[in-house]
Amino acid sequence: MRLLRFQGPGTAGPRLGLEEEEGGDVVDLSEAEPALPRSMRAFLESGEHGLQAARRALASGRHRLLRAGVRLLAPIDDPEKVICVGLNYRDHCLEQDVKVPKEPLIFSKFPSAITGPFDDIVHPAESSEVDWEVELAAIIGKAGRHIQESAALEHIVGFTVANDVSARDWQMRRNGRQWLLGKTFDTFCPLGPAIVTKDSVTARRRGAVRDRGTGHYLQQGGVRTRPPPQTPPCLAMTVLNKSAPGDGRCSLCADFIALQGQWLQLHELLEEGS
Repeated sequence: MRLLRFQGPGTAGPRLGLEEEEGGDVVDLSEAEPALPRSMRAFLESGEHGLQAARRALASGRHRLLRAGVRLLAPIDDPEKVICVGLNYRDHCLEQDVKVPKEPLIFSKFPSAITGPFDDIVHPAESSEVDWEVELAAIIGKAGRHIQESAALEHIVGFTVANDVSARDWQMRRNGRQWLLGKTFDTFCPLGPAIVTKDSVTARRRGAVRDRGTGHYLQQGGVRTRPPPQTPPCLAMTVLNKSAPGDGRCSLCADFIALQGQWLQLHELLEEGS
């Protein structure tokens, strides 16, 4: 399934929905199953009960809305935390001439940085080096701590596309070279449009993400380029913090950091896809 949040014409507040197919029309899950919560985080906390209700709505053939008539939002906007993994792909290490880390390089973003997949990224006046990196984000569906590798996928409900927007000047040279401020300006974490449930991901070996701007591809990469020796990123933080439904784990999948100072420009269009 392809879970999403949307704003429809004449609706009061965000609603839960599903895509019939990638790029297809929207099933109004909140109308089909009014007892379900309106928050994606609360929906995920309901576990299999919520997912079964979503399957019923999808199979019913009812409660359809034309995609062109709705505004797609970030599929989740209120996780407890957004945990990201840097230097997590071999290609990304090679392009920077750095060694592949022996353990994941963890950083975070504030949930307030989340914005929708088609919303504007606000270019802060305080930065002249705004960069972007397309990501594969794993969405936690089942709480846990000290999760074993063999049980990792039991805690993931699905995957979505993310964009790790960064102010490189703040990340690399300011704030004591701590990454947080450079990573978490408002709108620096576009998500979506859909959380693709893991039962719908039929060929993980072909999983790929790409980023296109100004009419040409800027990034293209796949999960196959992640170096195998690392602790799986979805487990890395569970030693220190409990994973909660709705939490995001973003694994970097970039072919380059902005080439030769190719920073994000005002009014530039970025399109992420998988």
